[in-house]
Amino acid sequence: MPQDVHIVVNRHTPYAVQAFEKTGRVTALDTFEITKNTVRDADILIVRSETKVNRDLLEGSRVKFVGTVTIGTDHVDEEYLAKNGISFVSAPGSNSNSVSEYITAALLELAHIKGFLLHEKTIGIVGVGNVGSKVWRKAGALGMKVLLNDPPIQRQGSKYPLHSLDELMEADIVTLHVPLTRMGEDATYHLFDENRIRKMKHGAILVNTSRGAVVDTEALKRTLRDKYLAATVIDVWEGEPNISISMLELVTLGSPHIAGHSLDGKMNALRMNYEAVCRFLSLPIDIDIDTLVQDPALPEIKINTMKLSIEQTLREIVKECYDICLDDQILRQLISLPEAKRGNYFQKLRAEYRIRREFVNSTVSLPNTAKKITDVLRLLGFKVKTGK
Repeated sequence: MPQDVHIVVNRHTPYAVQAFEKTGRVTALDTFEITKNTVRDADILIVRSETKVNRDLLEGSRVKFVGTVTIGTDHVDEEYLAKNGISFVSAPGSNSNSVSEYITAALLELAHIKGFLLHEKTIGIVGVGNVGSKVWRKAGALGMKVLLNDPPIQRQGSKYPLHSLDELMEADIVTLHVPLTRMGEDATYHLFDENRIRKMKHGAILVNTSRGAVVDTEALKRTLRDKYLAATVIDVWEGEPNISISMLELVTLGSPHIAGHSLDGKMNALRMNYEAVCRFLSLPIDIDIDTLVQDPALPEIKINTMKLSIEQTLREIVKECYDICLDDQILRQLISLPEAKRGNYFQKLRAEYRIRREFVNSTVSLPNTAKKITDVLRLLGFKVKTGK
């Protein structure tokens, strides 16, 4: 066992210690404990998005490999790593299905709260990468008309129809799935500023699960206060973990940056980091990360009769797997806390997030007469069995 290799991991990454314990000597630290001093003698560093990986953290250390168990990399100074010969890996696509399931839950809950039918609505998807493409498929399964926008893909030559951002402004719901970038022709910082938001259809809904700064917080607050937008779902916030309380009070559904926090997504990210570390150290990949998970799949969900509409039934089934309203309720407790405690509370909600399994871990039992909903459930990712 190469115990001379010191690996520092974030202790809130499930099963990280078990994954790396045969690879080297593992130190598991809380987010706030990952500092210049604690990584000084580390060879490998595995972080989450709360850790800023840059010169301030790494200068003077012996770190030669950095991994992040996230799809986003805006917390990592990749230029600094490259200049200093430090290898880097992220986990693109690892939690994409988790985010798409969060969007599914949000859409069904919005339809319930606002009293509309999803199959009568158009959704505009900004960014058709790992996440956006899955949202596209699930929105289609829900019967929604879908408009897609992704300028980089459009320039490369897309096989499917893409629309300009202005054309997407006619959608009833707009959902954002882009990285946070500040430079270049496709910069996304404050992509949805007040001018852009007010180009949306009056009474439309905005959903952001990408990065907080893709939306201008102050502009969004103004458009919510004057009722220009009908609703908004916000999972990511400018200034995390010190988020805008006045913004939280205005959103329809809010959550603490956990859209991608399914256990399945976390294990995908861990696998990608573990395998990259093994390649970096020229070691065999001899652990099946999935075998580390001891948490059982969700119990069977039984629907004996179709008393509700298909959309209402779908909402009830999805809530059995993931209740987005619970995350909203827990986050809103932040409002009553003293300002000095809010940031820590937000971080705690993320770090100690409950176990959430993806739809594929659930089997829905239905009467054999429920053909239409059976097809939709399978498209959403559920296992389905029908009775007599």
